[in-house]
Amino acid sequence: MITDQSLNAERFQSERVSTIALGHAVHDTYSAFLPSLLPLLIQRYALSKTEAGVLSFLTQAPSILQPFIGYLGDRVGLRLLLFLGPAITAAMMSLVGVAPTYPTAMILLLVVGLSSAGFHAIGPAIAGRLSAHRLGLGMSLWMAAGELGRTLGPLIVVIAIQGLGIERLPWLMSIGILVSLAVYWSLRDVPAQPAQPPDPIPWKQAWALLRPVLIPVSALLITRALAQVAFSTFLPTFLTEEGATLWLAGGSLTIMEFAGIGGAFLGGSLSDRLGRKPVLIAAGLGTATFAFAFLATSQLVLRLVTLLGLGATMLSMTPILMALIQDHYPEQRALANGAFMAVNFVVGSFAMLGVGWLSDNLGLHNAFLLSAGILTLGLPIIFALPDGHRGTQAKEK
Repeated sequence: MITDQSLNAERFQSERVSTIALGHAVHDTYSAFLPSLLPLLIQRYALSKTEAGVLSFLTQAPSILQPFIGYLGDRVGLRLLLFLGPAITAAMMSLVGVAPTYPTAMILLLVVGLSSAGFHAIGPAIAGRLSAHRLGLGMSLWMAAGELGRTLGPLIVVIAIQGLGIERLPWLMSIGILVSLAVYWSLRDVPAQPAQPPDPIPWKQAWALLRPVLIPVSALLITRALAQVAFSTFLPTFLTEEGATLWLAGGSLTIMEFAGIGGAFLGGSLSDRLGRKPVLIAAGLGTATFAFAFLATSQLVLRLVTLLGLGATMLSMTPILMALIQDHYPEQRALANGAFMAVNFVVGSFAMLGVGWLSDNLGLHNAFLLSAGILTLGLPIIFALPDGHRGTQAKEK
C-alpha cells in the first residue's frame, strides 16, 4: 500500500526544507552576534585577548560532540534539538550582552555551543532526508541560509545596540523563539526516523563504515582550511595593512560573504544535475585561481571582482561535500553529518592558529600566498573521493 508518507519520501519537500533553512539562518544570525559584542565585553570585564578568545572558543568547542549526537540521532531521533536550537541560541546570545560577570558570559556561551552542536548535527540530516533525490539542493539551501545568518548577525546586533541600547538586547530573543515554534509546527508530523529505520550498529562498526569517505573528505578540508580561514577571518587585517580604510576592508569581506551565499546555493544544486565530483573540481580550480588572482593585483576593482569569484567558489564546496557524505550513508545521515561537522571544526581551529603563526613569522601576505598554494594540493584529492550522486534528479517523477 502506498501511503502519503512513502510518497513524500520520494519527492523534494520544499516547504519543510525551506523551514529548516529558515531556522538555520535565524540560529546562525544570533550566534554571529559575538564578534560585535566582544569589544563591549572586553571593556566591561577588562579582558585580555586570550580571555576574549576563550569566549569564542566556548561557542565552538562542543562541535566535537556532533558525531556522538549524530550517532544517537540515527538511533532515537532527537528532533527536539532541531526544534529548540533557534530559541535556545537566541535566548543565550541576547543575554550575553547584559551578563553581569565574565563567568556568567562563559556559561551562556557554552550553552550556545551545545545548542549549536545539536542543531547542526541533526538539522542537515533531517533536511537531507526530506530532500529525497535533490539532496544537493537541500544542502545548498541549508548552507546558504547559514551563510546569510552569519553575514547579517554582526550588523543586526550593532543596529540593535545603537537603536535600543544594550540593556534591551534580551528583547531580540523573541524572534528566535517564534522561529522555533514555526519549525516545530512545520515538522511536527515528520517522523523522527525514516519509515524503515536501519538496524542499530555498534559505535566501532559505524566509524569503520565512515572511514572510506571521511578520510579523503577530511584531507580535502585540511588543504583548504588555511585559505578559508585566511580570507574569511584575516582579510580585513590584510587590506588595512596595505593601506585600505577599515570601511573598505570590512566591506570587502561582506562582498565575499554575500557571493558565498550564492555559491553555497548553486554548488549543491548543480551537483544534483552534473555530479558531485565535476562540480567540486570546478569549484576547487576556481577557488585556487581567484585566490592567486587576488594576491597578484593591487587594483581595487580587480580585487573586488576576485573576491566575488572567491566567495562563490570557495563556499560552494561545503554543501557538495555534505551531500556527498549523505549520498553514501543514507541510513546514518546524522552520524555522517556530525562527523563531517566535527572534522571541519577541528581543522578550522588548527588552521586559525596556523594562519596566525605564519603571519607572525612570514608576514600576512606570505601567509595568504602559502595558504593558496596548499589549496592546490587538494585538487588531486577530489579525484580520490568515492563517486557519489550522478544527477539522480532525473529519477523524480
